[in-house]
Amino acid sequence: MQPLLSAYRRARRLSWPAAYPIAQFPNPPLIIGLIALGLRYLASGAGAIAFGAVGYAFIGAWAYLELTDGVNLFRRVLGAVGLVYVLVAIARLLPA
Repeated sequence: MQPLLSAYRRARRLSWPAAYPIAQFPNPPLIIGLIALGLRYLASGAGAIAFGAVGYAFIGAWAYLELTDGVNLFRRVLGAVGLVYVLVAIARLLPA
């Protein structure tokens, strides 16, 4: 388990470009959110709803972290866009 954790930590330090990171290795909330939203399409009924809820919650957490703790303006704007995406997606799921 230790080699896997070390490899993950090394990957987390990768960013491009190094001086003004635009692309970075995804952090845990983003990874979990994307996996959950992907599993939502494989599930049906209550399972799909549960995976969607988990996915949007974790994408929202990632977006909030980027908005408040992003390393530069681009990452903070990306967090704001992510929060708007989650809010719009949730609003579309609510009954009219």
